[in-house]
Amino acid sequence: MTLFCYPTMNKLVASILLLLTCALAFTQNDLTHEVYFDTDKYDVPSTEENRLLLFISNLSDMAIESISIYGFCDDRGADSYNMKLSQQRADAIKSVFSSNEISESLITNVDGKGEILLEIVNEKNLLKIRGLNRKVKIIVKPKPPTPKEEQVVADKPVSKTVPEKIRGELNVGDKIVFENILFKTGYSTIVPKSKKVLESIAKSLVERDDIYFTIQGHVCCTQFSRDAVDRKTKKRNLSEARAKKIYDYFAKKGVSKKRMRYMGMRRKFPLGGDPQFDRRVEILITYVGD
Repeated sequence: MTLFCYPTMNKLVASILLLLTCALAFTQNDLTHEVYFDTDKYDVPSTEENRLLLFISNLSDMAIESISIYGFCDDRGADSYNMKLSQQRADAIKSVFSSNEISESLITNVDGKGEILLEIVNEKNLLKIRGLNRKVKIIVKPKPPTPKEEQVVADKPVSKTVPEKIRGELNVGDKIVFENILFKTGYSTIVPKSKKVLESIAKSLVERDDIYFTIQGHVCCTQFSRDAVDRKTKKRNLSEARAKKIYDYFAKKGVSKKRMRYMGMRRKFPLGGDPQFDRRVEILITYVGD
């Protein structure tokens, strides 16, 4: 038997319209995820947070067009209470995205929708059915594939590589951005394509033993210059963890620790382009020998 649980037809119609509205935002290629909450709560339960982080990690290599976040409540409680609680749940999920380096510019909807029609499932336990409605629904819309554009390089000036800059003339206060050293979203792990470049940088630093420098780590997409959460350690010090990762690598490759220090810069200095390039490290020259 199909089970509906609204006392008035107006609420039933409103809920059906709400479900249709959400369905219109969803296409076959979109990714969806649902996060479930305890009764009267908007704190994300730990098990649900772990599921959400796994979902976010699968977005790392995806070109995203938009992310929509919709909060819902079960049918209990006054309308005003449910609207507020559903919005708090949506805001809580947005905060998790922001803390894990998902750009807020991609999040186009963060809406509390209030009550939702009880799920129509093969389940007779009313409490379980209500539990399915205490949730936030996330819809991730990928960017459509675009044809590859021809790259015109004839007139494009060739910039120096990082090893070339290290071997060139340097002064105290100079910064060298490791442009091709990229990190996995939410981790201090270097993406595989960057490892060969990092090895060549380490080699040039071993040879250039007259410079001292600070390794500065950066993150993308967090609010108010906060640091991001390192998903491996669960600590909010990801920018420092990235800097230390490079520090340890250089030390292993033979760069003297006396010449180096590392620090996390949080999100104080975004570059303003693709967020992946804010997940970066750079070195600040602090001393140049004679």
